[in-house]
Amino acid sequence: MISYEITAFNEPLVRAERPAPTPTGTEVLVRVQAAGVCHTDVHTRSGCYDLGGGKLLRMNERGIGLPLTLGHEIAGEAVQGGEQVPASMLGKPYLVYPWIGCGVCEVCEAGQENMCAAPRSLGIFRAGGYSDHVLVSHSRYLIPIPDIAPEVAAPLACSGLTTYSALKKINPQTLARTPVVVIGAGGLGLMCTKLVQALGGRGSLVLDINPTRLAAATEAGALAVFDTSQPGAAEAIRAAAGGAILSVIDFVGSVQTVELGMSLLSKGGKIQIVGLAGGELPLSLPMLPLRAMSIEGCYVGSLQELRELVQLARTSGLTPVPTVCRHLHEAEASLNDLEAGRITGRIVLKP
Repeated sequence: MISYEITAFNEPLVRAERPAPTPTGTEVLVRVQAAGVCHTDVHTRSGCYDLGGGKLLRMNERGIGLPLTLGHEIAGEAVQGGEQVPASMLGKPYLVYPWIGCGVCEVCEAGQENMCAAPRSLGIFRAGGYSDHVLVSHSRYLIPIPDIAPEVAAPLACSGLTTYSALKKINPQTLARTPVVVIGAGGLGLMCTKLVQALGGRGSLVLDINPTRLAAATEAGALAVFDTSQPGAAEAIRAAAGGAILSVIDFVGSVQTVELGMSLLSKGGKIQIVGLAGGELPLSLPMLPLRAMSIEGCYVGSLQELRELVQLARTSGLTPVPTVCRHLHEAEASLNDLEAGRITGRIVLKP
């Protein structure tokens, strides 16, 4: 089994070769056919998150140990199962749900494993998909994708799921009647733009500073796009909304983007922060109740939501975001390209 691992934070990935694990019990060995490259992978490789004010959240403080094989957007073929895995599951393609919890706490039993306090997420706390094989702890985390190509399905596990879960947190009437302001036209922002349409939303106003990404957002079906580095952008966004702005989803998560998003909200609006660019934000607390403003962090989504999303992808004609397919050995270069902003859409690695 060939994998590309973090062996030291803030250092290049290292190629490793070892025997593939043998699944036991409920475990399933999946032959990886596609693994998406995500900004979370960039942050994890760096070894920390920027908390602002000179403070850092280090990966080892989160319980992330090394060596670690990155990759949490995984699609592939189930090739071997433990004694509790039905033989009928083998030899078929699946999308892997990576946000695995302990499985026994109240949160997990309520179906919210992505919120578990003792996570075992693939590619973050357990070996992930930057490999030719990955071990999945239970067959319930495998979602059949008989009619979706692996490179199209893989990004649904994070890029798709995170945006779908964020949109599900918006009142359906609000989604149908008012545009969603989408900050960041990277892989998640483009996916969000497409999902707003698939869910019957009014549409999205997409904000970025990269003209190539803004053009991609237009192609993805945005109502309008805005270069926020230009003077008067906020006024133009409000004018394009044609009324209340009640929903902002920030896929960047910097001080500047959050401040902009909050300033755009109408009374009673909500901003969801998804991106992890980092920083520290001072808040005038009385303005939260006076404006009835909600600030919500959004962290991936549940297993049920991923099942719903896969079904939606099948039935709605949801088209993929721009995707660059590369060989697994280009994992390090792909992280560098993503970090430098040279990618529009998603990179998918294929062994």
